[in-house]
Amino acid sequence: MAKQLPPGQFETESWPILHQGDVYKFNEADWSFRLFGAVKREAELSFSDVMTMPKTVTTVDMHCVTTWSKFDTTFEGIALREFLNLVELEDGVSHVKIYGYMDGDMFGYSANLPLADLLGDDSLFVSRWKDSGREWEDLSPKHGYPLRFIPPESFYLWKGTKWVSGIRFMKHDEAGFWEELGYSMSANPFKEERYR
Repeated sequence: MAKQLPPGQFETESWPILHQGDVYKFNEADWSFRLFGAVKREAELSFSDVMTMPKTVTTVDMHCVTTWSKFDTTFEGIALREFLNLVELEDGVSHVKIYGYMDGDMFGYSANLPLADLLGDDSLFVSRWKDSGREWEDLSPKHGYPLRFIPPESFYLWKGTKWVSGIRFMKHDEAGFWEELGYSMSANPFKEERYR
């Protein structure tokens, strides 16, 4: 089956590095991952807690709002649905905000997403990757080590939070970092939803 290039995009075999703020310097002793918001009881996980969770391997296409698309990148990570097993959601949860470290702030970066679109194998918190030109390797710090969220291909990649630090469960949609600066709330590359 032929790959579908969204409008306004070009194909690349490289994985360009783009991010806001400084590259996060991982320190396992200080790192934690929070599940909070509209839940009956919040949870805080250590790095070892997260890394011992069940893993999923999936191959996805990535589409960046800066107009590049990279097909067939394989990731190993934890499906978002696995985190749902650790908390009991309140009634009416419809969206999440996925946070990441930015410039020393554990919650300095965020991206909003509808929860219903994130329950498959293509919605992963990843630590390793490979493609046709390389074997398995850990994410580099610039790509989001130790853990990065990779969204389904129906979202531009700015929804793929680097250096993730938690998930907030919400009963309504709420703008994240780039959305507050005028980017699309829904960010579908096939509809070219770049800006509001």
